Amino acid sequence: MGLRIGEKRDGSCSYSLLEERIDEGDDLRLKQLGYKPQLSRSLSALSNFSVTFSIVSVLTGITTLYGTGLEFGGPATIVYGWPIAGLLTLIVGLSMAEICSAYPTSGGLYFWAAKLCGDEWGPFASWITGWYNIVGQWAVTTSIDYSLAQLLQVIILLSTGGKNGGGYLASKYVVIAFHAGILLIHATINSLSISWLSFLGQIAAAWNMLGVFVLMIVIPTVATERASAKFVFTHFNTENDAGITSKPYIFLIGLLMSQYTLSGYDASAHMTEETKNADINGPKGIISSIGVSIIAGWGYILGITFAIKDIPALLSADNEAGGYAIAEVFYLAFKGRYGSGVGGILCLGVVAIAIFFCGMSSVTSNSRMAYAFSRDGAMPFSSLWHKVNKQEVPINAVWLSAFISLCMALPSLGSLVAFQAMVSIATIGLYIAYALPIFFRVTLARKSFSPGPFNLGRYSLVIGWIAVLWVLTITILFSLPVSYPITKDTLNYTPVAVGGLFVLVVASWVFGARRWFKGPVTNIDV
Repeated sequence: MGLRIGEKRDGSCSYSLLEERIDEGDDLRLKQLGYKPQLSRSLSALSNFSVTFSIVSVLTGITTLYGTGLEFGGPATIVYGWPIAGLLTLIVGLSMAEICSAYPTSGGLYFWAAKLCGDEWGPFASWITGWYNIVGQWAVTTSIDYSLAQLLQVIILLSTGGKNGGGYLASKYVVIAFHAGILLIHATINSLSISWLSFLGQIAAAWNMLGVFVLMIVIPTVATERASAKFVFTHFNTENDAGITSKPYIFLIGLLMSQYTLSGYDASAHMTEETKNADINGPKGIISSIGVSIIAGWGYILGITFAIKDIPALLSADNEAGGYAIAEVFYLAFKGRYGSGVGGILCLGVVAIAIFFCGMSSVTSNSRMAYAFSRDGAMPFSSLWHKVNKQEVPINAVWLSAFISLCMALPSLGSLVAFQAMVSIATIGLYIAYALPIFFRVTLARKSFSPGPFNLGRYSLVIGWIAVLWVLTITILFSLPVSYPITKDTLNYTPVAVGGLFVLVVASWVFGARRWFKGPVTNIDV
């Protein structure tokens, strides 16, 4: 009997030859989709997961918006809202993973939309989906790095004595300078080769997991006063400064913390052209990053919530952390036991590093989306943004993403209301981009869709419709007023921002793009 390719005479399989065959299969599939390989295919399944898990980053989202959860419903909303939002997010992820397996390209969502809608509607669907996706991603990076800048502001405040002890509270100009510096570092790191980013991504994932595990144990252990199980699992906080008394309404608004955190997992799709065995490992990255985040996040929530008792004191702008709820929890836990809050500040440092890694990975995902979108001619000066350097990194797209994320934070200097409207696109805009190709899959492509190696079988349509309906629900939910009476300062500008983006995108299509944008175009010389 002759030897098979890659098999040695002792019957063992040559791992290097097997990898070569996998890479050849990935590149062949990419060429079938119309693109020649230009990026270095160096990411393993673990590396793909690591980048996405670092972007989802439960330490980032929960820490940033824990105060929102406390104000709107308190422990009951936080503890039960997380698994509810998590399960429905996993359903969205499953539908996305199925489509990703069929079309493993860096373009991700907008490419899927084009293929699922066919020649007639494909270009328009691709245009809408692509712009919501990329603007949503830029808003995510803006939100992440600005959150880190704000956390640094709080760390400095507590380190210099706290708000009531004469501590230094950095001005909004210093905060925006922090934001710019963080983006500069992130862009520099993302200019390195993908092998470096893979290494850093795995460190980031490990840091997030270890950080969650350490904090969920240390904080309630150190705290001298702990909440009872009854308080953690049953207390519903109806006291808020928003003028809202309806319990169902309060609970739904409180879901914002969970849903904001559980986003950004499309990164696994955008990294598929750099991932080995992409049509399997890309979908795995989407699903596993959501699943692990749900479990880790719930543990973190329970650990922190057992360390709180006085909700109004944690939310008060006059506390030592200036109203930053989790920072106050950490600080008081250590100060109550040891007479000093230094340990709490160090714990905040653990969170700050996790947020830093989150922003780093977000820029990675942004740049790959910008690279792919410009490769198909959708962006102004497209030929500039899809260029890759000698290390096979889309270097111009990296710096473009960082620059736009800086610009999106500048409204914070004039009005926090305007800034919050801008970053609201991070959740709603991004989820609209998630839902569009799923909607096309269960409608226009219901019979024509050809699944990849990962598929949902007979449950595909049911899961797809649940995903679409959930995104529709949160789009409406997060557009509702969050404070009464409604004034120019309390108005929820999310529908204005998301609707404004829709008007701009459609107008650009009607008055120009429909004449020249034909959806994803091949870059293979025929």
